[in-house]
Amino acid sequence: MWRRATATFKSSLFLGTLKHNAPRFTTATGFHFQEKDWMGPKQVAPVITFVLGGPGSGKGTQCAKIVETFGFKHLSAGDLLRREMVSNSEYGSMILSTISEGRIVPSEVTVKLILREMEFSDNHKFLIDGFPRSEENRIAFEQIIGAEPHMVLFLDCPEEEMVKRVLSRNQGRIDDNIDTIKKRLKVFEALNLPVVDYYAKKGKLYRINAVGTVDKIFEQVRPVFEAFEHGAK
Repeated sequence: MWRRATATFKSSLFLGTLKHNAPRFTTATGFHFQEKDWMGPKQVAPVITFVLGGPGSGKGTQCAKIVETFGFKHLSAGDLLRREMVSNSEYGSMILSTISEGRIVPSEVTVKLILREMEFSDNHKFLIDGFPRSEENRIAFEQIIGAEPHMVLFLDCPEEEMVKRVLSRNQGRIDDNIDTIKKRLKVFEALNLPVVDYYAKKGKLYRINAVGTVDKIFEQVRPVFEAFEHGAK
């Protein structure tokens, strides 16, 4: 069991604030946790995994299985943006109009929301779901955190299957309609696939066939994390 940890950011540039008593965030030249035990404080590097895939590819469902099995903290970029969208924050209306049009929210805003969650987490193992969505996102995240992800999970799913899943989930989300879904898929293909290719060339990408039952797909995901955790010990 992981002990309670507090995040430490070495900062060089102020990035602004979010409302609701949120902390200030800065670009980070290094990011680590201080974990205390009977031997005294020690540095614990965060374990970061990106989970990528188009809308309806099953990212959230598989993240829930990974959290249950391997104890990661799940951070959904989409959920963080939607939560902010309905708040009274300075970014809410901008996020609403951007998501409604199927466009990508500015990198700085999304990274601030992710960093806020990471800073307050007791965990140091993070699944970042649905981010980065573009090369700009990727570069912004890596510059702010000061590190690359340890691995990247890509849920590869046919477009027809993703459209069917999104239309059938009926969660009342503003972006769950056929026109917006088609826009999101075009954006995903144009902007997200270069990120997938980038990490594939670096040997960090694990491509998962995201067609089938939840358990069948997780049978492909489980050995990836088992091998990583075994190698990290």
